Amino acid sequence: MTTDEIMALAVKMAGFPGVPEDSAIFVGGRNIRKVLFGVDVGPAELMVAKELGMDLVIAHHPTGVYLDQWKVLLRHVEFMTAAGVPEDAALGAVAERIEATKLRGQISNFDQTPSVARLLGMPFMNIHAPLDELGRRRLIEAVNGVLSGGNARAVDVVNALAALPEMAAAATTVQQVLGDPISPARKVVVAHGALTNGGYPVAKTCFDHGVDAVIYIHIDYGDLQRLRAEGRGNLIIVGHLAGDSLGFTPFIAELRRRGLQVTTFSGVIDATT
Repeated sequence: MTTDEIMALAVKMAGFPGVPEDSAIFVGGRNIRKVLFGVDVGPAELMVAKELGMDLVIAHHPTGVYLDQWKVLLRHVEFMTAAGVPEDAALGAVAERIEATKLRGQISNFDQTPSVARLLGMPFMNIHAPLDELGRRRLIEAVNGVLSGGNARAVDVVNALAALPEMAAAATTVQQVLGDPISPARKVVVAHGALTNGGYPVAKTCFDHGVDAVIYIHIDYGDLQRLRAEGRGNLIIVGHLAGDSLGFTPFIAELRRRGLQVTTFSGVIDATT
């Protein structure tokens, strides 16, 4: 396979119209057979890959030029409006995070890791939102399985998510960090796959408009404290590496089905082995 074909596969599996702004091919490659796949990749990891004779390194997290990656945050608006949140309120909830992300793009040394890949002649790419979308779908499937039975409680959602193989294998645990475990869970928003979590504003806006529970893969302590001070809604976090790995599993399985040898490292919970 080529790097273009691998990216196209991820985009197709996610159902996206094109490559999102938080994913990129930095050094292209052809005749790829041996892949090193990790959550975070830096210069040291690229040198290891070269030493191991890998044909390609795939990182999950963004690591290069993404001046427009803020656009991926707008997926939060899609998630919120689908749950009945008015569009103007949803846009307001992500406005500050969008501005902050734009500003970070002006100060980041976005060429550090890609430049090392070029010097080494190591094919290198990252795939972020497409794989997060695959994981989001699996979270939604687990949640819908609970809600379809009727009379679901927040604790039932937690238990369903905890039963996913990646969650069971993780060092972290699925946690309800806000709300009452026995409170009803009728309307749930899975806020994953939009570059990063929506923090306080997205969760608050969801709760303000009738959402019973929000699922993030992680949240900052300060944002959580603000939500706790208001005492409204249920917030469930599944763990960063576990949540990300939900999207890796189907993608890695497809690469292996096509004959590629995929070695996982750097935080990947490989549920295909």
